Amino acid sequence: MAGKRSYGDRCGMARALDVVGDRWALLVVRELLLGPKRFTDLRAGLPRVTPDVLAQRLRDLEADGVLRHLKLPPPASAHVYELTARGEELEPVLLELGRWGSAEPFPAGVLGADAFVLALKTMFDPGRRNGDARVELRIGEDRYDAQLHDDRFDVARGAADGAQATIEGDPATLADVTWHGRSLDALEITGDERAVKRFLRAFAAPGAA
Repeated sequence: MAGKRSYGDRCGMARALDVVGDRWALLVVRELLLGPKRFTDLRAGLPRVTPDVLAQRLRDLEADGVLRHLKLPPPASAHVYELTARGEELEPVLLELGRWGSAEPFPAGVLGADAFVLALKTMFDPGRRNGDARVELRIGEDRYDAQLHDDRFDVARGAADGAQATIEGDPATLADVTWHGRSLDALEITGDERAVKRFLRAFAAPGAA
């Protein structure tokens, strides 16, 4: 992109950072990994970024083919941003980066709904022989269909029809219960509690995956 700063280095890592190395760029990609979002949704997931900076990052990432801006058909008719196929290729990179960063001390700040769900993907440990479980995560207005298999974890935004249980709570409380020993009583759980316990056992503590 004309006028954009570059490392001027032919190494693939440097060229990747030319595209996603600016502050907030990778977190914008993180917020879109589970599906399209409106500008206001991105702002909610990244409360510390200013509207002007977010708008610039979106323009840059669109120009570099990482995401696209489109209008949904009626009845929604909303303008949203979604990752391109090239942008989706960043998911394993971000999950590995999250796994590496999980050993770092926790800073002060918020944990967003998508950030928590992606942390589950980051910390999923197939070596625990987890068994199957399907739960619906309810975090504020957001719903996630989370499906655990013996060696695989799949999650998508949306209600989980046929879920064995629902788990409701804010991201910080969910993280405390999943990784820091807080009691299940801190969450609102309906359905099969055994499925919930089986589900939560599947995720290694930060720094241990």
